[in-house]
Amino acid sequence: MEIGMVGLGRMGAAMSERLMKGGHKVVAYDPATEAVARCEKLGAVGAKSLEEVAQKLSAPRAVWLMVPAGETVTKVINELLPHLDKGDTLIDGGNSNYHETVRRGKELSEKGINYVDAGTSGGVWGLEKGYCLMVGGPDKAVKRIEPAFKTLAPEDGYAHVGPSGAGHFTKMIHNGIEYGMLQAYAEGFELLKASDFSLDLHQLAALWQHGSVIRSWLLELTEHALAKDPELANIRGYVEDSGEGRWTVFEAIDKNVPAPVLTLSLLARFASRQEESFSAKVIAALRKEFGGHAVKGSDK
Repeated sequence: MEIGMVGLGRMGAAMSERLMKGGHKVVAYDPATEAVARCEKLGAVGAKSLEEVAQKLSAPRAVWLMVPAGETVTKVINELLPHLDKGDTLIDGGNSNYHETVRRGKELSEKGINYVDAGTSGGVWGLEKGYCLMVGGPDKAVKRIEPAFKTLAPEDGYAHVGPSGAGHFTKMIHNGIEYGMLQAYAEGFELLKASDFSLDLHQLAALWQHGSVIRSWLLELTEHALAKDPELANIRGYVEDSGEGRWTVFEAIDKNVPAPVLTLSLLARFASRQEESFSAKVIAALRKEFGGHAVKGSDK
């Protein structure tokens, strides 16, 4: 089938390549002309504008957006709409807030445009191993694009999970769970490193891949990272969050669902960004005040 791919970053470019390897025609667009040129070398039909994306696709069109969530998605949709016809489909493969997706789905449906949200997991390994796709949207539109979904996903790695918004909702929760899993591994390996036994962390990460109840792909990636840099000396302990973890916590609060692990894993990321924690300074000062405990002086 034909797919327009808007946004050719790490994910969009790799997804375009996997689609082409699966026999699909890809019309590729990105504001960065060099990204378009790279995709053209792999067999894509390049486009110089969003209007040209629509012109080079046969109706009913399917245009996949792999752009940052929020204002960028809104901007791209608004620029594309004048060039689309009733029956065309927009697929948002980014990490949009599901509330926005539900709203966009209703608005676009009134204009005769299908809106499909494809929660996409797989990262930089997706080209080789496939992408896990959690898809929301109208049944008929999803069914028509299903050949592309099945090409992008590994076996059993794609599911139509519900109406517009359901795909991004499940991807949000997926990423919230990821926060908790990452934090558990991080704390465990820090405890191993702090032990009195001079443990080989890479050896343990490799060992736990065989028969252990905590084996996983994340643990496999931990093994890879420790093989390259056993002390992780070249990595600063600064951890960003892209929004989905916060939204998961907000959802837990809104639905009165206790989610302490997911919440604390998000707060731990905030702590990682502090050069020096002021709250820790307050605690140290108070311990000195009430108990005469020693404090360490600042280097500054």
